[in-house]
Amino acid sequence: MFDDLDLTGIQDDRARQLIVRLLNLLEDVTADLRDAQAVIQRLRDENNRLKGEQGKPTIKASLPKSPPADHSSERERRQPSTRSKGRKNETIRIDRQQVLAVDPAILPPDAEFKGYEEVVVQDVVFRTDNIRFLKEKYYAPSTGRTYLAALPRGYDGQFGPGLKALTLVLYGGGQMSEPKILELFGSVGVQISAGQLSNLLIKDQDVFHAEKNAVYAAGLQSSPWQHLDETGTRVNGQNHHCHIVCNPLYTAYHTTPSKDRLSVLDVLRNGQPRTFRCNAEALGYWEQLGLSVATRQTLTRLPGDQNLDEASLRQWLEEHLPHLGPQQCKWILDATAVAAYHAQVEFPVVRLLVCDDAPQFNWVTEELALCWVHEGRHYKKLTPYVPDTGGWWTLSWSASGPSTTSC
Repeated sequence: MFDDLDLTGIQDDRARQLIVRLLNLLEDVTADLRDAQAVIQRLRDENNRLKGEQGKPTIKASLPKSPPADHSSERERRQPSTRSKGRKNETIRIDRQQVLAVDPAILPPDAEFKGYEEVVVQDVVFRTDNIRFLKEKYYAPSTGRTYLAALPRGYDGQFGPGLKALTLVLYGGGQMSEPKILELFGSVGVQISAGQLSNLLIKDQDVFHAEKNAVYAAGLQSSPWQHLDETGTRVNGQNHHCHIVCNPLYTAYHTTPSKDRLSVLDVLRNGQPRTFRCNAEALGYWEQLGLSVATRQTLTRLPGDQNLDEASLRQWLEEHLPHLGPQQCKWILDATAVAAYHAQVEFPVVRLLVCDDAPQFNWVTEELALCWVHEGRHYKKLTPYVPDTGGWWTLSWSASGPSTTSC
């Protein structure tokens, strides 16, 4: 807006100098405003990301609708690529064939038959396939027994294998909710209640549970480290915790009522019954925690190098250490559970756990590591500074804080 401004037309020198200063000040304020707007937008984006949202998207400029007509070189000309579509009809399975006849009324008298022209049309049929089985029944007076024909394999209960398989596919593969699956089945006349649909998803799925257990065991053996994190979830209106165990090859989900150390061990042991062991490792943990010498001496009377279940251990503690506080009892349970986990051979033992710095992960594995998100949080809290001495300096961090070294 000031491109055509001519200050030479102002006769008063003082007024002209004042306007120049005001224009310079306006330019500085405008530059500061742009910088402040950029900082505000960056902070807004960071705040949105911390809340699980996204920042302002970076939208690239639109490409020109047509390339420029003038080319400096023939190589710069756009060479359209030749596209060819494969023959789908060669891989399509034909389920049925139907011959379509020409209406004889439209044919002239000299028309000759020249064969068929093939057209393949793909379609699907979604309808009920309700079957009434008539099972033969015999009675033998000699044995006093009734003999009844068996149903075909896969048919048991009120619903056939096709409907059961489709329910699993729609829920697991199609990500459909149970009400929507009920609505879909009802649209073709399937009579099924919400409870029966839920049973199809969760009941008598031993094959899938066995497969899940095998995948989890193989996943724990596939890498020397595992990544573990947890998030809150609701189960029947109650707050629970979903634990996610993964590495680049697999992901497993486990939901527990709590997220304490015993729950973490339950997850790593795939929900097997809890076991506890009093050995040298457990004694070392108790000494680090500051458990009294008398209590540690009493605990040495526990069966050494022998696993105990939770009920037996709690009963032993009530008999021999009845005055233990809840925190001391928790220390004893945690230490013996960790020792039993490290000594067991039934399930793979994780040696390195990548997680956050929550206290329940301590002791569980030989080594702990922070993922890059949790590691970076510590550096965000630092305020590094370098003294201006005119030379080159390197900045480093240690447990005592930032430090500089002259180069």
